[in-house]
Amino acid sequence: MTATPAPVESPPGTEHDPVPRRVTTLELFFDLVFVFTITQLTVLLADDLSFAQAGRVLLIFAILYWMYGAYAYLTNQVPPENLARRVILVAGMFGFLTCALAVPKVFTSDGVAFGLAFILVTAVHSTLYALIHGKYVLSFAIPNLVAAGCVTLAGAADGTAGDALWVAAVLLQQLAPIVSSRITGEYAAGRAPVTEQVGELDPAHFVERHGLLLIIAFGESVVAIGVGAADLPLDWALASGIALALGLAATLWWTYFGTDESAAEHALGAARGISRFRLGMLAYYYSFIPMLLGVAILAAGLKKAIAHLGDALGTAPAVALAGGVAAFLLGDLGFRLSLGIGPRRYRALGAAAVLATVPLARVASAAQLLGLTVVMVLMLVAEGYAGRRDAPPAPA
Repeated sequence: MTATPAPVESPPGTEHDPVPRRVTTLELFFDLVFVFTITQLTVLLADDLSFAQAGRVLLIFAILYWMYGAYAYLTNQVPPENLARRVILVAGMFGFLTCALAVPKVFTSDGVAFGLAFILVTAVHSTLYALIHGKYVLSFAIPNLVAAGCVTLAGAADGTAGDALWVAAVLLQQLAPIVSSRITGEYAAGRAPVTEQVGELDPAHFVERHGLLLIIAFGESVVAIGVGAADLPLDWALASGIALALGLAATLWWTYFGTDESAAEHALGAARGISRFRLGMLAYYYSFIPMLLGVAILAAGLKKAIAHLGDALGTAPAVALAGGVAAFLLGDLGFRLSLGIGPRRYRALGAAAVLATVPLARVASAAQLLGLTVVMVLMLVAEGYAGRRDAPPAPA
């Protein structure tokens, strides 16, 4: 005789509970800890602005951001509203913080420590999700834990073997939703696939959570400006350079928070079940990776540029400045494409135009900062004008 699965509690913010839930202060605290990993990645890039290092940073971030996204889904459906959940979530924060501390030497002496901390992060996530999914949590917990095991083994391996284990971990994470949907869909009679249940999330909370993460990441670019200016006299030249750098960061803020955030909440709210899950993955994982990494790369370039405003900037920092902005714009372009938000052509043109500012760095880093800021402002102005022009007329 087959036991009937226990009823699943409805996530807040669905059709059963139309009141949207706000992001809690503990979730924001969690995000602050996670963004420290982005700070550590910025340090890695600032010390070695090479394509090989950028590839390693992408691997680390893809692994960590997958689990951050998993926690965003988790707290959307299992809010940290009692003592037990809060204590367990703090244990996950400890795991993320330990991973961040191990990042600078993750490919040398601290690789195993990083992996063990990542196993803790994954285990805490699975434990909390078991509160609503029961034994079916194993359908995605096992692939995630095996991926964490690959990362741990990579810390003890050298060369190609270690790189292969990192790539295997990324692939296992990508397979987790497919495995989960197949298992729960085929073998759990009378029960919707776990991925479909995860899709019934609260769009307002989910969008706000990721928006706050992006804001904290923007804060890292401000910190980079301060670090670059730390040992310099505060004169008019430095003040002008700081104004340009801050203005550039502000244009990136405007690019997303001007219209994209509210439009994303509407698009997610219009979808249901597995469709909402897929939209969330496309927009807030695959598209957000280049956006967040773009901010980290830009921060590494700003740190170098502010310290040498009147001097020619090396090729690597110049590419980091332009490439960081271009990565953010291309990620946001993917974000808009996945959610059906327009217009989009200006983001693509803007990404090409910012890359054209690299030669300005041969004159001075301030020249490239000025060029980047001008390009971004022109893009936003043109896009705003096109949006007003194409908007339907207001009713009389």
